Amino acid sequence: MEHAEIFWSLFAVDMDAVLELQPPDTWDSFPLFQLLNYYLRTDENLCGGKFHNHLRDVFAPQVVRYVDLMESSIAQSIHKGFEKENWKPQGNGCATSEDMLWKLDALQSFIRDLHWPEEVFAEHLDHRLKLMAADMIEAAAKRTLKAFEVWIKRGSKGTDYILPTEVLVMINVVIDFKNQALKLCSLHTGENMHQYHTKSDEFLEKVQQQMKQNIIDKLTSVLENTTGKLARYDEGSFFSSILSLAKPTDELGKQYVNFMRASLEQIRQKIVDEIYVLTIFEAWYAAQMKMISDWLTERLDSGLHPYQLTCLMNMTKKCYSDFELQLVPESTLKSKVYQTICSRLQEHGDWPESGSDSEVEEATHAVTGDGRSIRFLSNGSKGEDSD
Repeated sequence: MEHAEIFWSLFAVDMDAVLELQPPDTWDSFPLFQLLNYYLRTDENLCGGKFHNHLRDVFAPQVVRYVDLMESSIAQSIHKGFEKENWKPQGNGCATSEDMLWKLDALQSFIRDLHWPEEVFAEHLDHRLKLMAADMIEAAAKRTLKAFEVWIKRGSKGTDYILPTEVLVMINVVIDFKNQALKLCSLHTGENMHQYHTKSDEFLEKVQQQMKQNIIDKLTSVLENTTGKLARYDEGSFFSSILSLAKPTDELGKQYVNFMRASLEQIRQKIVDEIYVLTIFEAWYAAQMKMISDWLTERLDSGLHPYQLTCLMNMTKKCYSDFELQLVPESTLKSKVYQTICSRLQEHGDWPESGSDSEVEEATHAVTGDGRSIRFLSNGSKGEDSD
């Protein structure tokens, strides 16, 4: 053992001389550390010995400098990346998020593979890298939410509105952050293994909730616009007077149903987390039912125009059947609000039983595109309709 330490002390003289000649901020010498450290760790006589400690002291400043520069580099790439991000799908998110997560994981893997021989400094590195990942994921999520809020405000409130793919990519970015946070932000040592992950997870959960609410607000604004147009047919209004003898149609209702189905399909196809998709559908369905119920409540003391009745019946029952096909649970579908809507509309016209075979078949045809839809008119008859 003494002979080996003498040999390595002589080797250290040349090693130090070579390292001093290396240009600053070059990392070509790290493989030397890994080679020597691996050998010394596996030799019970030399592990933690004089030369092993010398090797550790020589390379510790380089490791710290490397982490400092990588942290600055990743932070700059996040800032510049999100400024130019076009929010096209790439991997599980977008180009900037994929690059950031890859760099954070690569940095942690590199430091972990060093197998630093001194426990306290190794734990310090672990803490720092996990905190760095948590901070950067949080910063990136904030940038994503800010862009999301700008994008979601764009577009009309008409039934021709289509959720932009970019908005759904932003949702996927945050979902990916949440999935990767457990790996990148959980400590490998110490008692508080999930210290930074818990903080990140809670923050990302709030971001997801905000995004979901913004999506619901945007989609229900289309329904609000539609019911606003229906309000023009209220008793005593100009439209109600001139169209009182006209045959009831459901053009406005059909337009809304087409918008609803296109939005359901867009969300289902573009968002990667099925559980998150289902929570959006449940919240959107409940919001639609509440808005329709409130609209009817405002007209409790007046009758509905045949056009209003036909559109609302069409919209409500197709909403029920389409969301049923999207696996929204029956407990949500047959809420008290929905049942109240059914009873109010039934007072004005024939209302087919919710979830009946014909209704489910109609919605199935609409989703698969392999059949013609059936339209229930306000008098209870069925007429073919090229939905």
